[in-house]
Amino acid sequence: MRYDVIIIGGGPAGLSAAIYAARGGLKTAVFERAIIAGQITVTEDVENYPGFVEPLSGFELSERMRTQAERFGTEFFDEEIKAIGLEGLCKVVETGSRTMRAKAVILCTGAHPRRLSVPGEEPFTGRGVSYCATCDGALYRDKVVAVVGGGDSAVEEALFLTRFAKKVYLIHRRDQLRAQQIIQQRAFKNPKVEIVWDSVVQKIHGSQIVEKLEVFNRKTNEISFIPVDGVFIYVGILPNNELVESRLELDTFGFVITDEYMHTNLPGIYAAGDIRHTVLRQVVTATSDGATAAWSAEKWIMENYDDVEGNEVKEIAEQ
Repeated sequence: MRYDVIIIGGGPAGLSAAIYAARGGLKTAVFERAIIAGQITVTEDVENYPGFVEPLSGFELSERMRTQAERFGTEFFDEEIKAIGLEGLCKVVETGSRTMRAKAVILCTGAHPRRLSVPGEEPFTGRGVSYCATCDGALYRDKVVAVVGGGDSAVEEALFLTRFAKKVYLIHRRDQLRAQQIIQQRAFKNPKVEIVWDSVVQKIHGSQIVEKLEVFNRKTNEISFIPVDGVFIYVGILPNNELVESRLELDTFGFVITDEYMHTNLPGIYAAGDIRHTVLRQVVTATSDGATAAWSAEKWIMENYDDVEGNEVKEIAEQ
């Protein structure tokens, strides 16, 4: 199978890229190994996406994007990409069951939650340890939970959990939060939220399920125990770069480095969204990245391919 553009990842960046690429007349395919829409599906309310006065769920927003991309002719595949190769300027993309070729590839593989890497985290994952308040919050109705972190996601999810839990501890390693001020103020004013400053979780205790957290105060050097029924961890994200980490230029944290056109160091391969080295990771920036990547890919294809059959421009093919 041959495509003009293959997009790997179906989050906001991938869907936006699909809309722009397909609308531009490019034969476009999106491959997503999990759920189309990526991490945005676990966001209960998106309230800062321009043009939507009333909040809407991440799932609803992504469904609208997918429908829009399909209307322009984008093909969607629920398959995992196993490898990406190069044949001249042509990209060879392989799944477990098929091999496809594309003139350009846009990487929108996103990122995943960083783990605390403390004793008890792994064995209690799914039994009191969670990385998604929207997914699991309703399980803790009238219970006590903790959220670990101090950024936007941590504080937003702590506030979301107050809809169910009777008390939410917000454990942060510093003496001030990193979240936006408007979100911080909501947390400070919420009577269900108690912030545990200057502290880190050292161990998660329990028998069959989580029962308490062992917490170390970095200023006093004291250890305390906080009884909880569950703990939600929001201490950063790691890039899903397994497909490309040995071939593309990455920053020190493993995120793909691009230029302002979303072009990576390899010709015709672009990156957009959370996988990319960027100062802000929001839905609106991901969709902007996707649009730019698709536009750039279209221009690159026009410059490097001389016909609709996908033949490379002669001068380049002979290099």
